[in-house]
Amino acid sequence: MNDDTTPGRALDRTSANPDDDRGTSHDNLTQRGKARRRALTCMAWAGTGVVWSLSGGVPRTLGIVGDAWGATSDEHALTFVQISDSHIGFNKQPNPTPEKTLQEAVDKIKSLPRPPAFMLHTGDVSHLSRPVEFDTAEQIVRGAALDVHYIPGEHDVLIDDGQPFFERFSKGTGGKGWYSFDQNGVHFVALVNVLNLKSGGLGSLGAEQLAWLERDLRGKTGSTPVVVFTHIPLWSLYPEWGWGTDDSAQALGYLKRFGSVTVLNGHIHQVLQKVEGNVSFHSAMSTAFPIAAPGVGPGPGPMKVPEDRLHAVLGVRTVNFVPGRTELALVDSPLGA
Repeated sequence: MNDDTTPGRALDRTSANPDDDRGTSHDNLTQRGKARRRALTCMAWAGTGVVWSLSGGVPRTLGIVGDAWGATSDEHALTFVQISDSHIGFNKQPNPTPEKTLQEAVDKIKSLPRPPAFMLHTGDVSHLSRPVEFDTAEQIVRGAALDVHYIPGEHDVLIDDGQPFFERFSKGTGGKGWYSFDQNGVHFVALVNVLNLKSGGLGSLGAEQLAWLERDLRGKTGSTPVVVFTHIPLWSLYPEWGWGTDDSAQALGYLKRFGSVTVLNGHIHQVLQKVEGNVSFHSAMSTAFPIAAPGVGPGPGPMKVPEDRLHAVLGVRTVNFVPGRTELALVDSPLGA
């Protein structure tokens, strides 16, 4: 297997002009008929981190990172961070050294004014599932001195159906990778949707995992805040590029009775958001390289950007949950901010 081997779809294609305004235009997506429901983009392209606060299903921005952190900080809040798509082992443009930008992301997390409770990594830790790639990523992430909860991306399960990943990063799951945990009154659910990819690279949860999810949620009251994290989006963001999960409707059916559900994913290397009822969906930036907006360019491959813009399209996410409030406040912070 060489460095050009990728799962599902070829990931070495580059977009057209990266400065094309279509990359962040919601109106353009609507005109092209690509947004099936309302999608909102945060200001990742502008190089500023933005907090999204959800209240009554309506998203609103609280400001840029510095101001928003102060507005959402609370001594009783649960704060955690999300990183995604480290792609350690990738060695091409626009970022032939993703280990360096992963280290920058970890340094950014360490500089937060209040240590987060833990970290979520939403997949594609590696680029080709090689042990040395896992070793490098694990060593860098360990520098954050946080508990880390991992789920795999499709790049992490290229060998033996992901068993090397599960043995290292998903201990205690019986080699299946999905699990849940509770913290500060919030129920967290890790779902694996990168095995047995469907036509076009669509994610799949499978009957066994869906049955587990139903059992896992059964004992939770509807007032319990739920955070689901997975790699491929659980909403049909852009099925033409494999940006969706073919059996997600069943999973979302189990979640609809809860008053507050936040779904975090990676895979698409950019910040996109959708709110549907009490469920909000949030895609995250990568720490390695950007991908073009849905439908822009020839496909979902690494997008070349000028070197001085790279740090504006890579980043980390901080999430705040304050007991007694249904909304979660999200801070998406580019590495260059």
